[in-house]
Amino acid sequence: MAPIDEVRLSFDPHTLRLLNAVLGLVMFGVALELKVADFRTALKTPKGLALGLIGHHLLFPAMTYVLISIINPLPSIALGMILVSSCPAGHISNFLVHYARGNTALSVSVSALSTLAALVMTPLNLAFWGHLHPVTAGLMKQVAMNPWEMLEVIVLLLGVPLVAGIAVARRWPSFAHAIQKPMQAFSLLVLVGFIGGALAANFKPFLQFVHLVLLVVFVHNLLALVSGYGLAAAIGLPERDRRAITFEMGIQNSGLGLILIFNFFSDLGGMAVVTAWWGVWHIVAGMTLASLWRRRPPQTAAEGLVAGAAE
Repeated sequence: MAPIDEVRLSFDPHTLRLLNAVLGLVMFGVALELKVADFRTALKTPKGLALGLIGHHLLFPAMTYVLISIINPLPSIALGMILVSSCPAGHISNFLVHYARGNTALSVSVSALSTLAALVMTPLNLAFWGHLHPVTAGLMKQVAMNPWEMLEVIVLLLGVPLVAGIAVARRWPSFAHAIQKPMQAFSLLVLVGFIGGALAANFKPFLQFVHLVLLVVFVHNLLALVSGYGLAAAIGLPERDRRAITFEMGIQNSGLGLILIFNFFSDLGGMAVVTAWWGVWHIVAGMTLASLWRRRPPQTAAEGLVAGAAE
């Protein structure tokens, strides 16, 4: 066992239950803004919706597998990378897309459908890629992860709050509209604060091993962001949709990843360290990119045709 795997982060059962509640609160806050009409809107941009889902749940885990083969990280770090790539889109992606002047409706729809798909795809991807790669296969055998137990946890953490939020928004739309912005801001702040507090409580072991994951997470996250934008451009999506797909592929639900680690992989400190650092870094990278794009209004399709004709 590598020294990093001997790290035992300070998370007792009470703290884990609190983290579960925080993640459910975040999901409920996001769901308050969702309506059935949002999904109908997404169907008007089927290419973007399909790319967001395929890119997130099929392409990014596959790219992670290839990246692990190239950089050859420690087994527990590699498994942490697979877990992160198997999680649904992070809820802050919707805020980042809106801030970056992207297609927020597409972002919300991809996030919602990504979360629904994650009920099956997250345990399936983790089990498939984790057992397939020779670096991580041994660890998967040691932990003997049960995909059905993981499915149960994900349904409780994501499915129930999602359905509850949509139901509240449909039954009491005025109430939902009044509380959705404060609720989302509060829940996201609580989640970020919780991750920051967890890092502070475990700062010494984290500082000792962060050098092992610093570059790994940077490259992994950059791969997700660049491939999201590149694939969206390759199939001819407009700039606003490209920005949405970029964040939907590049922002992962690392809070869910941490919960799954403490439920199923508590003896693998490397997984926890890489996932915790993902939770910090993708916010930094996402806000940096969103701030740059906010200063550059997206080019419309008509402007693109005019520019092409002028050339």
